[in-house]
Amino acid sequence: MNIRQNTSLKQYNTFGIASAAKYFAVFNSVNDLQECLKFTEPQNVNKKPHNLILGGGSNILFTKNYDGLVLKNELKGIELINEDEEFVYVKVAAGENWHQFVLHCINNNWAGVENLSLIPGNVGASPMQNIGAYGVEIKDVFHSLEAFHKNDNATVVFNLDDCTFGYRESIFKRKYKDQFVIVSVTYKLRKKAVFNTSYGAIEQELEKMGVEQLSIKAVSDAVINIRSAKLPNPTEIGNAGSFFKNPEVPNEQFESLKIKYPNIVGYSLPAGTVKLAAGWLIEQCGWKGYREADAGCHAKQALVLVNYGNATGNEIFVLSEKIIASVQQKFGLMLEREVNII
Repeated sequence: MNIRQNTSLKQYNTFGIASAAKYFAVFNSVNDLQECLKFTEPQNVNKKPHNLILGGGSNILFTKNYDGLVLKNELKGIELINEDEEFVYVKVAAGENWHQFVLHCINNNWAGVENLSLIPGNVGASPMQNIGAYGVEIKDVFHSLEAFHKNDNATVVFNLDDCTFGYRESIFKRKYKDQFVIVSVTYKLRKKAVFNTSYGAIEQELEKMGVEQLSIKAVSDAVINIRSAKLPNPTEIGNAGSFFKNPEVPNEQFESLKIKYPNIVGYSLPAGTVKLAAGWLIEQCGWKGYREADAGCHAKQALVLVNYGNATGNEIFVLSEKIIASVQQKFGLMLEREVNII
C-alpha cells in the first residue's frame, strides 16, 4: 500500500482543476482497497481521514483541496460469465474505461450499449449515475453489481431493483451515498441487436454516413460523430460533459411554457411529464459561448461548462450558480447539477 501525501489531482479530473489531495493511493484489488481504508493519519493513529473514491474523474468538480484520502479505482477485467439464447452476461471491473468497454462489446457483437459510446468516465460510475444518452440508460442493460461496504468490510450484490435507478440517479447517490465502493458491474447484453435510432440526430447521421445495413458499429459510429461535433474533448478543453440535468415538468406546466416560448424543446415521458432541454434553456438566457477569464459555457453546447486553462473549481461553480439563477428567473425552473461538487 503506497499512500502519498499532498498529491496533485489535476491529471485525475477531466475539468483539469489544479486541486490536491492530502493523501492519495491507487487500489488494484479489493484487498488493496481494504488496506487503504484502514489507513490512519500519521499524526493521530486513532483517526481515519475521510475518503473519496475516484474513477475516471469525469463527473466531479473540485472547488478546493481535498483534506482527506483520495482512492483511485484501478480495478481491471472484462469477463463473459454466462449466456443463454438471447443474452450474454458480461462482468466488468469498475476501473475499466467506459468507452473502451463499449468498443469491446461492439467487437464481440454484444448489443445494448452502442448508444452510450464516447461517454467519458469509468464503468463503476455507470450505475451510480445511471448514465444515459440517445434513448438508452444503464438500467436498460443492467443485471447486477458488486459493491464493497466501507464500514462493514463486506462485498454486497445489488440487483436491478435494489439500485432504484432514476434519471441520473441511483441508491448510491442518495440512501447509500459514500457508503459503498462499486467494484464490478454485470451487464445483460443482446446477441441480436434491437436498434434505437429515433432519439436525437442518429437517423440523420446514419443517412449522412451512407449506412445501408444497420449494425451496432454503425450506430456507435454515428453517436461518436454527433458527440464529437458538439461536445469538447476533455483532453483539449477541460470539462465534465453535461453539467446540468434536463429538468422534468408536468405536461400542464410544459403547455404553459410553450404559450410564452413556442420554440421550447421538450420530450414527452410516459409518466405524464416532459423532459426539457436544459441546454436550450441556458442558451435562451444568453450563456452559450460566455467566458469569464478561463471559466466558460461552451460555444457549441450550452449544457457544458468548460475550463479553458487555469480556471479554479470555484470559478466554474460560481458560473453555474449564475446560470441556475438566470434560468429560474426567466423560466421559473430550478436546474440541478449533474456534476458532483467537492
